Amino acid sequence: MTRITVAGAAGRMGERIIHMIHQNPETDLAGAFEHPDHKSVGEDAGSVAGIGELDVKICGSLDESVNGADVLIDFTYPESTLENVRGASEKGIATVIGTTGIPEEGVSEIKALAGKIPCVMAPNMSVGVNVMFKIAGEMARILGNDYDMEILEAHHRLKKDAPSGTAMRLGQILAEAVDRDLEKVGVYGRKGMIGERTDEEIGIQTWRAGDIAGEHTVMFGGIGERLELVHRAHNRDNFARGAVRAALWITGQPAGLYDMQDVLGL
Repeated sequence: MTRITVAGAAGRMGERIIHMIHQNPETDLAGAFEHPDHKSVGEDAGSVAGIGELDVKICGSLDESVNGADVLIDFTYPESTLENVRGASEKGIATVIGTTGIPEEGVSEIKALAGKIPCVMAPNMSVGVNVMFKIAGEMARILGNDYDMEILEAHHRLKKDAPSGTAMRLGQILAEAVDRDLEKVGVYGRKGMIGERTDEEIGIQTWRAGDIAGEHTVMFGGIGERLELVHRAHNRDNFARGAVRAALWITGQPAGLYDMQDVLGL
């Protein structure tokens, strides 16, 4: 039985992760926590998630919620995630990170902390999206420079970072496949008299509206035809289910930084 502590337990993702832990016969909810000022601190995590009491109270810190946990799952905010990974590293708890928008210096720190604990960090925990990552790279290598490459991502109106971590990872995959540097060729907005599209650029465009769970489209535009690779998330359960799958996998791994491609054997 893998015992899991959930950060951001009263958030949209935290609640769905608790659902998936409860449904999986191989996992158990060891603890749950929120920011110490959160209104749900002290409440039962199962009740907050809408699945009935689990006899696990939402605490105000990682320290209070460890309870013999094997793994921490964190889908919160960059600053909170870094603090939580530091704490997990000190306690020897494996970590699964789904937080996006972490700055480069934060990613570097997580890589260093992963020298002490096994850690899965991925911009998207969905099995389908990770298959998309694999296929997109293969398509880019096959089609090469004869096809223009564009990425469109759409998410709910509350999402704070843009473009999404998934879209940025897709851009990196496409760029690497055709030997380009995304930092130099990425185009994130177009307006006015911009001139003809260059052969090198990779466009990444963003939509924010309503309650869209997540949509990503990769378009390869050639002369006389185009190919589109599309993933649409109908709800957050696929991300939560993937996170629990990663938690089960990471407990058997040595210290180091992994991603969902490792979890899925891709």
